[in-house]
Amino acid sequence: MQPNENQDKPSLIILFRSKLTSQAGEDYQSMNAEMETLVRQNPGFVDVKNYTAADGERLTVVWWRDEGSLAEWRNQMRHREAQNTGQQKWYEYYDMDVATIVRSLSFARKVLTTDQH
Repeated sequence: MQPNENQDKPSLIILFRSKLTSQAGEDYQSMNAEMETLVRQNPGFVDVKNYTAADGERLTVVWWRDEGSLAEWRNQMRHREAQNTGQQKWYEYYDMDVATIVRSLSFARKVLTTDQH
């Protein structure tokens, strides 16, 4: 993640581990795409990354600017509908951790051009 220079640094990170059921088909994919579009409209949303392990467990990492923005997302009606459907149909299980970012370090290698060698 390389946040925009003008963007506030995130203060919260969400770790969402999950495994889908065999019922999570096209309807799940459609809702997931809708949720990603919707969450990006929240001004406190910073970024999201998704990873899938060999056993099918998934990890979604979400960065948020502040607790108020996250609470707004948590209580957003369409998101609540997606959560309910997920619990009833799409998820075998999920675990979610919400954490405060205490420290953040980064490194980015500079790309040298041929005349800089």
